[in-house]
Amino acid sequence: MIKILLFAHLQETIGQSELKVDVSDYTVGQLKDWMENQYPQLSLQNMMAAVNEEFATDDMIVKDGDTVAFIPPISGG
Repeated sequence: MIKILLFAHLQETIGQSELKVDVSDYTVGQLKDWMENQYPQLSLQNMMAAVNEEFATDDMIVKDGDTVAFIPPISGG
């Protein structure tokens, strides 16, 4: 089981700030694809991700017990 943390518009779109899913041994890229299949209104392909509070590339493998956060772009002025 992994924990997925969602912020900003991702949280608003899904209606939850956290998901627990059984998709261990997926890469971050595969997890993005899986999330988009489960929630077609999401677009995660160009979004940054962190695994266990460390920035992660799309080819990083997610293990059981990991926490993955999808980080929307920050805007401001």
